[in-house]
Amino acid sequence: MQTFFISHGAPDIILSENPALMALRSLSAGLPRPDAIIIVSAHWIDDPVGITTGEQLNTIHDFGGFPEALYTMQYPARGDDELSRDIARRLQQQGIHYRFHSQRGLDHGAWIPLLIMYPEADIPVVQVSLPAGSLHELAKLGNALSPLRHENVLMIGSGGSVHNLRTLNFTDQTDAWVVEFEDWLRNAVEGNHFDKLITPDTFPENFRRAHPTIEHYAPLIFAWAAADTAQGGKRIHHSVSYGNLGMSAFAFG
Repeated sequence: MQTFFISHGAPDIILSENPALMALRSLSAGLPRPDAIIIVSAHWIDDPVGITTGEQLNTIHDFGGFPEALYTMQYPARGDDELSRDIARRLQQQGIHYRFHSQRGLDHGAWIPLLIMYPEADIPVVQVSLPAGSLHELAKLGNALSPLRHENVLMIGSGGSVHNLRTLNFTDQTDAWVVEFEDWLRNAVEGNHFDKLITPDTFPENFRRAHPTIEHYAPLIFAWAAADTAQGGKRIHHSVSYGNLGMSAFAFG
């Protein structure tokens, strides 16, 4: 099973015909049906690493100021406690501390793209948090879970290729620095330069403009590390929302 980094965009993507939404639908339609899904979202950082448990996962509406229809949506995915325990065992073997969360459920960075990709909510889901440490620790997390892709588990990192909310606009005009950063990201992934993505000294000048905070970038590192960091990935979708919100998606493995 390949691993994927997707850009989930603003919550109202689910109410649109956004090109990224259409790409997610096409992606899932072309994949073998997974037995379970592990998703890492930009909207959950925990120390130690969090792992959801429970027979039924809550739908968390962790956003404000959007159309009322979004707050009535539910994604009634069931959990998979056997998989949660397996994840914990693998983390423990790598010296990664963890804790279970029986009440948390799925944040919008998880359930909205899953609702697009698998609207029937009939595949078990486990959400794993981002670690609170460095990008190297995130790569370690991905490496620890990598064997699960050989057990028909789909692993997704959900974030954003460019995520600076202060630069969004409603004119659909994309600034040059967004194009430059997206090109750097694609070249690093497709050129097989994993080290460039986890080494701040090699980041381009506009990195902090594209990502004032790291959490929407971090799921890309997880997705690549959960596949094979010795092998480059491929950009499978590219578009921009609200002018400067990067919506790229990458496949690995």
